[in-house]
Amino acid sequence: MSATDLSSLVRRADVCAVAVADCFRGDGEILANPIGTIPMIGGRLARATWEPDLMMTDGEAALIANDQAVPAKADRVYETWNPYRRMFDVVWSGRRHVMMGATQVDRFGNQNIAALGGTPTRPRTQLLGFRGAPGNTINDTTSYWVPAHGPKVFVEAVDVVTGVGYDRAVELGGDGGRFHEIRRVVSNLGVFDFDTPNHSMQLRTVHPGVTVDEVVEATGFSLVVPADVEQTRLPTPDELRLLDEVIDPQGTRFREVPDPA
Repeated sequence: MSATDLSSLVRRADVCAVAVADCFRGDGEILANPIGTIPMIGGRLARATWEPDLMMTDGEAALIANDQAVPAKADRVYETWNPYRRMFDVVWSGRRHVMMGATQVDRFGNQNIAALGGTPTRPRTQLLGFRGAPGNTINDTTSYWVPAHGPKVFVEAVDVVTGVGYDRAVELGGDGGRFHEIRRVVSNLGVFDFDTPNHSMQLRTVHPGVTVDEVVEATGFSLVVPADVEQTRLPTPDELRLLDEVIDPQGTRFREVPDPA
């Protein structure tokens, strides 16, 4: 299949899924804990291709071997039981890469999924709460998935810090932040990292059809923008086949990331 033929078949959600999969590249034998539709699809794609030793949760209390993102319970192939007491041993030892959502994220990777506006005791909008975000970000490699990139999500300062960013992690001192790593932020517009001298977020790639100016306009703080910003890679023919036929045959990824108008 030629590059032209492939690009005509690839949709924005496919690119996002591959970008998420690339976040897990090089992780080896750890627990991958992708939360949400596109993260789960991307995590399964990574394990089905270049990271076969990844352990993958079912989102609850088991590790499963299926490549399909959301197999029916009757079809699940269970590798082992993963109760909370064992999960905490994994979390505290830094042997996990979790990909979470972010209602807000700032330039240093601080994340908010708890509340918007108001005060800590009387927020304007109550969200999920802190959940496991503080422990996740301090103890394990963390990435974020944002399906709708905009200035109300990529903000100058989050209203509540649930996931700990680089500026706060450095204040811990000693061994407190030894496992802290915010590896990537993947959105429906591009891919971002913190590989800058002060760990300020930078634009890594833009998805096909997206311009750097569009990303900058949709971001509520000053991004680090390299002189040459590459395009997020397309899936290979085999990766696209896996997405369509094995991992997400129902096309759930297209509901989360619809094609641009």
